[in-house]
Amino acid sequence: MSGQSREEGAGSGVREGKPDYGNWVSRRLIVVNAAAALVLLGLSRIAVTFAAGAVFFLLASAYFAYARWRFSPRGGNLQGRIRQHVLDRVAWDGRGSALDVGCGNGPLVIALAKRFPAARVTGVDFWGGRWEYSHAACVSNAEAEGVAERVEFQRASAARLPFEDGTFDVVVSNLVFHEVRDAADKTLVVKEALRVLRRGGCFVFQDLFKLKRLYGATDELVRKVEAWGVTRVEFVDTGRSSFIPTALRLPFIVGALGMLHGVK
Repeated sequence: MSGQSREEGAGSGVREGKPDYGNWVSRRLIVVNAAAALVLLGLSRIAVTFAAGAVFFLLASAYFAYARWRFSPRGGNLQGRIRQHVLDRVAWDGRGSALDVGCGNGPLVIALAKRFPAARVTGVDFWGGRWEYSHAACVSNAEAEGVAERVEFQRASAARLPFEDGTFDVVVSNLVFHEVRDAADKTLVVKEALRVLRRGGCFVFQDLFKLKRLYGATDELVRKVEAWGVTRVEFVDTGRSSFIPTALRLPFIVGALGMLHGVK
């Protein structure tokens, strides 16, 4: 999913003058599983037991191809609808500055800049790695969307944001915190994002918050965030939203997706 590991060498981010926000399901997942299926299919000529493995990897490749299609604009733009779920929770008058932690190719940064034309919006990401995102794509997308003069993008770790306490009026993040490799305790990444939010500012964080191995029970997570001194925090079970297809509600896709939003 979206997160800390992004591919700096990805394309410009614009195809035929249109922004390209990438896809959370990498083509690599489809190709690797399909290749494994072909190898095992060939080995099944030696021993029929390999055929079961071939079927498994073929089904895995088909599933990830389906997920990639549904996330794409042509397949219903589920990816965009999940991002919109974040935007719809941003309660702000648009005066001041906003931060997107783990901006990928910049869709949330750009959407915030378009919705709030008086705002300055910053996106940070680590890029470099296994995702099809880059700083260059962010810049190209911002130019294509006509907001380049009001946004900026920086390379940074979500575990150590390069900003003073209370710098921003709004902080958002979408499917990033679980990917931050330099933080064993993912709740501390949430705390770091809150650190740079001013008192009274709005936050909207969406991640795999329902994965207990990462965040514990959701009610305990909410209590922990409350203990950090926020004014209000609510949890939303995004993974059960009606706009998410049943087939994609598996924990490793978006079934474990939840949202923390409120006011510091």
